[in-house]
Formats: sequence, structure tokens, C-alpha cells
Amino acid sequence: MSPASRGRKKRSRSTGQRVVRQVVAGPATCHCPDCSGERLEPLDLVADLLDDGNPLLEVEEAVEAEMFAAGLLAMGHLAGAGFAEAVASVIVPELERTATPAALAVLHAIALVDDGPAAAEAVARLEPAGLAAPRWLAEARMPVTPGVYRRFAEPSGQTSSVLIGTFERAGRADGFAVNVDDSDCHAAVDVVLFPGEALDQVLATIEGSAREHELPITGVHLDPAEFRWQVERALSARAAHDDDLAPDEIAAEYEDGDEPGYHHVAMLLRARVRTLPEPSRPAAEHLDDEIELFTRIATEASPRRRAPRAKLPAKRKKSDGPAPIFQLKVSLRDAKPPIWRRLEVPADTGLADLHTIIQIAFDWDDSHLHAFETGYGTFGLADPELGHQAERPVTLEQVAAGAGGRIRYTYDFGDGWEHDILVEKVLERGSEQYPRCTGGRRAAPPDDCGGIWGYQRLIEILDDAAHPEHAEMREWLGLDQTDEFRPARFDAAEVTRSLAAGFKR
Repeated sequence: MSPASRGRKKRSRSTGQRVVRQVVAGPATCHCPDCSGERLEPLDLVADLLDDGNPLLEVEEAVEAEMFAAGLLAMGHLAGAGFAEAVASVIVPELERTATPAALAVLHAIALVDDGPAAAEAVARLEPAGLAAPRWLAEARMPVTPGVYRRFAEPSGQTSSVLIGTFERAGRADGFAVNVDDSDCHAAVDVVLFPGEALDQVLATIEGSAREHELPITGVHLDPAEFRWQVERALSARAAHDDDLAPDEIAAEYEDGDEPGYHHVAMLLRARVRTLPEPSRPAAEHLDDEIELFTRIATEASPRRRAPRAKLPAKRKKSDGPAPIFQLKVSLRDAKPPIWRRLEVPADTGLADLHTIIQIAFDWDDSHLHAFETGYGTFGLADPELGHQAERPVTLEQVAAGAGGRIRYTYDFGDGWEHDILVEKVLERGSEQYPRCTGGRRAAPPDDCGGIWGYQRLIEILDDAAHPEHAEMREWLGLDQTDEFRPARFDAAEVTRSLAAGFKR
């Protein structure tokens, strides 16, 4: 969770308890034209929008204005072809002609969500008139920055998964959870909006639900572009499937009691992922031919499918003599500029001890779960449901035998700090005290700053004294002066001293 989301007031939106439940079809009332039987008249809709525009002026948070616009656009989308044109050619011009603060507030809200330019262009023409701006406008104009992106799935990757993503703006964080049916064209089943401060609860709910239903799941970190690609694939596949539904089948999912339904939240999520980097690979193709779909599922290798686990080599015996020293390079994935440590540790160091060594070397707080991914399975705190084996009986040389051996260490499954561990050399044991640090680059990020993307944003904020979150971030880090924060600083000797003081083998 980003530090920016700490200590905020709770909102009324749903939290983790609703993330993993499936939508149950039942009686519902939907106000979209297909369900109500009424024709959508754009000019009549403008009058309703203006009535809603006055309270919209008093809304505090930009996301509430976005939800207002997302509801309008989702309802219009369900009304059928032609609504997008009506927004641009009728609704926006009429709001602009009205030229009241309420009309301007509605136009601002539409411009936040609509991928067309009409509302934004109308806003640009109206603003010089000096109309009162809505309270949330300053926040809405701050850039949306990436947060934490994760995917949880069972090992085969072919039944269901959950995509978790957060977006940060002006000190607030909003999260989305997308339930995906991977056996049905990877289509979205449900989308839930939750407050950013509920991220830990959402992650715990997913893992708890998996344990309750005895479903092994694994979580992986996604970069923002990959998260965007997977979300757009899920939403597009769902939209293609919804084209075949009758209006009464859509009704149950437009509104869900007091909560916004699927189409409402999905419209907002589409707008949010457009703020992320463009994926490098093309948009996923939706297959209408069922035979082609199942043929592809049967023949393509899942990226999450792994070869059968190899048998773990035997542990070193006393008769084998003292273990040599492994020179390790431990690199934090996706860090730009690179962040890494070169460590010398005895080859027979246990994985539990290696965890402690890495925590000290990177100055982590050891306040979250961790795991080692190896060719012999995943090791950490023993958890059969998640497929995690006990790490304490296993040594480094058992899972990374010799120069060139590689394993991965993940710390904090929410922020997703992934470390690549490479055995660079095998050295003879000398008279030095081990473990020790002989090289490295840059300070490690602080715990709970939102993953590598959140850390990059933190650096940008602290480098800009005029940034609205500058003081808040400095206070969160406990800095009296900004120059106390030195991300480029690294001292191998200091790390070695910390290892000597904090780690006793």
C-alpha cells in the first residue's frame, strides 16, 4: 500500500470481502433504455444531468465525479449504437450552450472518462468565462500514476484469475479487482472498485478464500503495461459476450443494490488503464469460433505451466568438509537505475538465513511474507495450499549449485519486491567474517511505498519541493530535510557492519 493512502477517511465503496464473490443473477432494476423500455432522448438527459450537476459541484473526491460520468457513459453504451455520437453532437454542445457551473462540472466529469475529445474541447472553450469550478477539479487535474499490479491464478492458469491494480493521484489511491474467467476467452466476470487503503485486506481475502476452498494460487507482479493488456483483454472479451445477451440479462449487472454494477465500474476502469503505458504486444484477439478457441487452449503452453519439480539434492554432510563461499549478485527487478548487492555467503547457508541476510542488505523491515522460487519448488513459510515448502531445512547450495545458479526471492506479495539471485562465483573460504557485502549500487526503497513503480513516483515527489504531496511524503519517511533522502547512496562496508551486528550464523 502506498504511504499516500495511510490515515485517510473511509469511503463507502466496497472492500475486499466482495472481491472474490461471483455475481449472482437475480431480480434487479436497471434504468438503461434497453431494460426500461424507454427511448433515450439526449436533450431530456441533459436536463437530468444539469439537476445532478449542482450537487456534483460539492463533491470532494475526483473519483466520485468519475463514477458519475462512468455511470452515464455505461448507461448510454447499453442503450446501443449511436450514443457516443449523441454525446459528442448533442449532449456536450447543449451543456456548453447552457454555460452554468453545473454544466461545466458535468463536462469536466465526462472529459475524465470519455475517450472522445468533445467534452475536453468544450471545457477549454467554457473555462475563460470564469464559471465556478467544482471542488474536485484540482485533484482531477493531477496526474494518475501507477500503483501495485498483481495477478493471482491457480497453477494451470486456465480456469480463473484475479487482477488487482491500484492508481494513485493527489495523495489518494483507488483499487480495482477484476475476476477473470480464463476458460471463457479470459473474459471479465466482475469488476470491483475499492479504496486504496483496503489493498492489504483485498489481498488477504483472495488468499483466505483460496485456502477455504482448497485452491492453490500463486501471485505474480505485473508491470503497468502488462496489467493494461490483461485488463483490456478481459473487458473486451466480456463486451463481445454481452452483445449476445438480452436486456433483462444485463439488468442484474448494471446496478447491484447500493453498489455500482459491472458495466458502471468497468467503464471507469477502462479510463484508468488508458493512463498506463501502451502494451508492447498487440491487443488480444477474441475468438468467436468455439472449436478454434478450445484447440488453442489445448495446444498452447501456458506461461505459468512449469515442468515437474526436480528432486532436491541432498544436503552437505560433515564428511564433505567446509562449504565454499558463494559470491551472489542480488538485483531488484525492474529498478531503473539498477539496485543490487554483491554478497559473499557460505554455500551451506540456509534459505531462512539467506532471507535474513537479504533483509539486512537491502534495509527492509521484514514485516511481510516472502518466498524463494527455485527449480525445486517454492520455499518460505510452509503453506501446502499455496504450494510453499518449508525453507528452514533447505540450503542455498541445494537450490543453486555452483556458478551460474539462479533463484528468485520475493518480499511483500502486495508491493511485489522481486530479487534475482545469481551465483556469480564459487570462492575458497578465507579468514573474513561471513556473510559480507563487497559491492552494490543505490539505496533500497523503503517498505510499503507501493512497489518499484511507487518508489519511482516517491523519488519524483521528493525531488519536487512544489509537489502537493512533497510534505506528506517527507513526513512519512521521517525526514527533517529533503536532502536526508539519498536514493543514490550505497556503502558496502556499512552493509557488512550491519550484517555482522544483525546476523549471527
